[in-house]
Amino acid sequence: MSEPLPSGGTVRKLWIGEADAYRDHLLRLGPESRSRRFAGSVSDAFIARHASTIDELGVVVHGFFVDGVLRGAAELRQTDGLFAREAEAAFSIEEPWQKLGVGTALLERTLLSARNRGIKSLTMHCLADNRHMQRLARKFQADLKFDFGSVVGEVDPARSTPLSVMRELVADAHGVVRAALDVQARLLRAA
Repeated sequence: MSEPLPSGGTVRKLWIGEADAYRDHLLRLGPESRSRRFAGSVSDAFIARHASTIDELGVVVHGFFVDGVLRGAAELRQTDGLFAREAEAAFSIEEPWQKLGVGTALLERTLLSARNRGIKSLTMHCLADNRHMQRLARKFQADLKFDFGSVVGEVDPARSTPLSVMRELVADAHGVVRAALDVQARLLRAA
């Protein structure tokens, strides 16, 4: 189901210490994208606090990077602690990279992580006018329910298998190498 990513773009997990990159990405969102991501208007301080929580247990964030800069993100957050079987997913993509397959790639990775963590129910909330998110949820057979001006999409990820765990491990190893190369490139540009 993977679509090709925009030229130069990669998807990988965010690692410990990358909360600032996540914060900066969320702060770059335009007013409409920010409102859709957080279901309403939020302050820069709120975003900074939220981004600082991505190192907590039960939170996995995948990012879409272009030239080492985070331009899109998918957040998987277990709802009742590390061993919870329910989680929520939230997505944010900066405008120039919307409608290019980034959301699909991020959701595929999020579903794989949910599957390998034993998540039985993954919920995605979006505003009723967010047709892009609703189409994305339908691609993955989400059960959409309209609820007081918003839409709730529920996906039941498949059970983990040795192959699904291996797929995530390989993607993570590739992501670590990519993150190291991005850091090195930033240091060389700064020199």
